[in-house]
This record gives sequence, structure tokens and C-alpha cells, in this order.
Amino acid sequence: MAAEEPDRQQFDCGDGVNCLTYDEAIIAQQDRIQQEIAGQTPLLSDRLDLSVLYQEYAPDDQVYQDKIKDLHRRYSHIRRTRPDGNCFYRAFGYSYLEALLDGGPDLTRFKEVSLHSKEELIKQGFTEFTIEDFHNTFMDLIAVVEKRPAVSELLAAFNEQTVSDYVVVYLRLLTSGHLQRESVFYQHFIEGGRSVKEFCQQEVEPMCKESDHIHIIALSQALNVSIQVEYMDRGEGGEARSPMCFRRDQIHRFSCSTDLDTTTFSISDQFRIVSAFPPT
Repeated sequence: MAAEEPDRQQFDCGDGVNCLTYDEAIIAQQDRIQQEIAGQTPLLSDRLDLSVLYQEYAPDDQVYQDKIKDLHRRYSHIRRTRPDGNCFYRAFGYSYLEALLDGGPDLTRFKEVSLHSKEELIKQGFTEFTIEDFHNTFMDLIAVVEKRPAVSELLAAFNEQTVSDYVVVYLRLLTSGHLQRESVFYQHFIEGGRSVKEFCQQEVEPMCKESDHIHIIALSQALNVSIQVEYMDRGEGGEARSPMCFRRDQIHRFSCSTDLDTTTFSISDQFRIVSAFPPT
């Protein structure tokens, strides 16, 4: 006689709705949406003229049309990144490394910081075996940048799922590491009665978790890099919101543009843009 399959625990959400079935349906729907997005959107797009943004909103949507015009006065091109919850990390990783393709002291400094970052994480209690592959992939990509390849080669690497995701994972670990090292400071910004460690385990380290100010600040500080975010919303005024600048220090700032000033991301409520390029 075959052993009976253990009954799955069932919970009643009320009104005859089974919680377990309801949750599974939501998860399945989310998976389908992610699969559709993955099939239609590359991890990182080619360089696009910023005017493509006009097509994303109705012509009579004056709020967004005016704000796109404001962005267009300051930037000429964009790259998009897949809206999978890893947008910020993938955008930052690509945009920064693209800016370092010409080499120089910024690349040397970044390589040194990245090289020793694994040791810092291990000292904090992260398992070497767990993080080693991610760190190796991260350093391998920096080694590729040192050879000054064509932009298309770097873009191809970031569109390779495994490589791209490993970079995202390592940037998440660096963010988590910094938050926990400076937990006394960041604890004041954590809601819900969670500790900084709990926040990192739930909102930083898992893939596909969206990023907010606290994540951006932590990564900026962890890698000693400045980040600037352009933001569009339905707020009043015909300009995109004042750029949010996350500075690594007041002495030296990094750029994805020709003047090596700051790396810039334009973010709207509907999609993420990897980087914006000043008009030529």
C-alpha cells in the first residue's frame, strides 16, 4: 500500500478563499510576468536617442512631456535596463565600468577597492565559499575593462545572464556589508522594527528586490563612488526633479560622461534607464 502524501497545511483567508492557493496563484502570476519581461526586454539595451521617451507617454500628458523635454535639454541618449528588481545594481555596474574603459587612476583605484572588498566581507562573517565565485566574476570583468575593449564587448558581457547576475549579487553583498558595518547609523532609517541585519537579509541581499535611497547611499560609500539620480514623477513643474546626488566625498567625483563628474541614472515610475549621456 502506497504511503499517503502528507496533507498540505491549508489556511482560510475568509470568504471561502484558501490562503495557500491564493498565494501560489500570485507567485505564479509574478513568474509569468517576469518571463514575459525577460522575453521582450534585454538586460541592457543599446544606446538609444532620448527622444524615444516621448513615445512612452500620451502626447497630451503635458506633465511628463515637459519633463522629458527638460531631460532632453541635458542629455542626448539613454540605455535601458530590464525592470526586474535588479535595475539599479545592473545599471550602476555597467555605467561605471563603461566610464572606466579609457583606464587611468579611477580604474586603478576601483580595482584596488574591489580586490580587497572580499576580505572585508569575510571579516564581517560572510562565508568565503559563498561569495568567492561572485567576487571572481566581478574582478574578471574589471580585468576585461583594463584591456580597453569596445563598448559592444562590455555590453555583451552584461547581457550574458550569468555574468550579469553575478555582478548584481556581488554589488548587493557590498551594499549589505556596508550597511551592517555602519549599522549604528543606518538603524535609524530601517522601518518595521527590524535590525539592519534583518533588513539586509530581506531587502538587500535577495535578487529582484528593488533599491531605494539607503541602498544607493550604502553602495556609493562601499565603493567610494559618487552617483547621481534623475527622477521623473507627476509632481508640479516642467522639470525633472532635482538630481539626487550620493557623493563618495567632496574631493573627487566620478562620471559616466566625458567630463568625469558623476554617474547619472534617469529613473521614471515606469522603467529604469541605465545612463544618460550629455548632448554632444
